[in-house]
Amino acid sequence: MTIQTLTPARSRLNASYRNLTLWTLQGWIAMFFVAAGYAKLSEPMSNLIDLMRWPALVVPNLVRGLGLAEIILALLVLAPLVSWKHGRPLLVMATSGLLALETVMLALHAVGMDAGPAITNLVLIAMTVPVLWFRAREVR
Repeated sequence: MTIQTLTPARSRLNASYRNLTLWTLQGWIAMFFVAAGYAKLSEPMSNLIDLMRWPALVVPNLVRGLGLAEIILALLVLAPLVSWKHGRPLLVMATSGLLALETVMLALHAVGMDAGPAITNLVLIAMTVPVLWFRAREVR
């Protein structure tokens, strides 16, 4: 077994690729949750019930509050764009909140046998976990 050490230039290049990948994932996550939150805030409840089954099971204020929380967390995912020093802890907190939300919604959709939304949540979890993992390691 041989151990290969990276040159400083190669290490910087790898870090650059990782940073670009993480920012791309953060952008996709933010776009998805801003759109989903906006839909929950602006659409009539009858449309939301037609699109997703679960809004029929809860009070409308919970759906609206969830939409607002999704928008706030999505914007916090992009907080390092404003201030890297202060934005990274907000990013880690926001991705933790979104991961918790995605996990709960995955369980809800799986129990309700909603395959499409369950797969969407699996994809979102697969995008959020690396962002949380690598960005949390940078904060330390």
